[in-house]
Amino acid sequence: MTDTRAAFALIGAGPMGLAMAKVLKEQGIAFQGFELHSDVGGLWDIDGPKSTMYETAHLISSKKMTEFTDFPMEEKVAEYPSHRDLKGYFHDFAERYGLREHYRFNAEVLHTEPLGSPGDGWRVTWRDADGEHNAEFAGVMIANGTLSEPNMPEFPGQFDGELIHSSAYRYPSQFDGKRVLIVGAGNSGCDIAVDAIHHAKRCDLSMRRGYYFVPKYVFGKPADTMGGMIQLPMWIKRRIDGLILRWFVGDPQKYGFPKPDYQLYESHPVVNSLVLYHAGHGDLRIRADIERFEGSTVHFRDGSSDDYDMVLAATGYRLHYPFIDQDLLNWQGDAPHLYLNAIHPGRDDLFILGMVEASGLGWQGRHEQAEMVARYIKGLRGGCPVAKELKAEKSAEFDRATGGMNYLELARMAYYVDKATYRKAVTGWIDKFRKAAA
Repeated sequence: MTDTRAAFALIGAGPMGLAMAKVLKEQGIAFQGFELHSDVGGLWDIDGPKSTMYETAHLISSKKMTEFTDFPMEEKVAEYPSHRDLKGYFHDFAERYGLREHYRFNAEVLHTEPLGSPGDGWRVTWRDADGEHNAEFAGVMIANGTLSEPNMPEFPGQFDGELIHSSAYRYPSQFDGKRVLIVGAGNSGCDIAVDAIHHAKRCDLSMRRGYYFVPKYVFGKPADTMGGMIQLPMWIKRRIDGLILRWFVGDPQKYGFPKPDYQLYESHPVVNSLVLYHAGHGDLRIRADIERFEGSTVHFRDGSSDDYDMVLAATGYRLHYPFIDQDLLNWQGDAPHLYLNAIHPGRDDLFILGMVEASGLGWQGRHEQAEMVARYIKGLRGGCPVAKELKAEKSAEFDRATGGMNYLELARMAYYVDKATYRKAVTGWIDKFRKAAA
């Protein structure tokens, strides 16, 4: 390996890692990429060692609202692409921008540690087919994704059947002839429940709280492409969108779904109307939260119980950065507290990319995050006054870009932002850097 002391170590070649690699290359910032799998794509490559993809998975947002602006998906790709389409998309993206040559594949990063004070560099240790290696880098960029480490709850009692997390689910045939209980009604839980309905002997869905359900199509168009042209106050937007949801999905409570105990947009909505369709047809029973296991019997908190052969926990994922000391990440609560979810308040040699969620943010919003970070690094090296301004702001007290939204206090919402607020802040910095460079 050539001298890396002026380069950044970039961990991950999924959507965020590729976006960061592209922008670093455009800005002339040296980097070395590391990817555990044999090629790019991240979790969208179902064969990847950390992929949590399943065979029937599709985007829950439309391709037009998700794709990179300067690299649109082909017309032949469906409006809601499959994981196979997206694997091909990221392979083409890497090819178009010449990114593979900057990565070491089949390379697992084992440890990253700073060499003294901020700015003194980092030692990165990785393992590949030839054994363990280490090298010194100017800094570290973490882009290993947010959906690879299962959040498996502990259930009281002992279940004698098959108990798995949704990350272990790949094919609908895993449900054949079984009495199945899906725990958790987020987007993955509902998608998997629809799969189970067609293969299992019986399928129930256990829910701790209610959700707002959004159809994929409204008036024949992808729902996420409707609206957004006019920025409305949240109280008006909630009324209008709530009315539209009642038109298209009706009242989920009449099918047994619990009523949400929060307002619309305070948690990520479930983009799935098929689960309501099947509940309305009696194909799916809604059950309360689990109280305990007892052999093959599951006891629920409403006093009911039933027997199952399989329990699948669609209970989400937790942030996981096993190759770095958590104390270095300014961790607060359930997530690192970083300026605009990416920039460390006390260091300019450590960044986390892609640790951001927002309805409608898409990969373009993450590409903007990458560009802001790259321009900041270049600005610091070149003495740009905008970089000094950003450094001062991120070093002071700052709040997450929630736009005043009271998101649910859940681990999966700990890095959620308001799309409009977040993009306005990020693109604002990008515009300042571009003007300063003009």
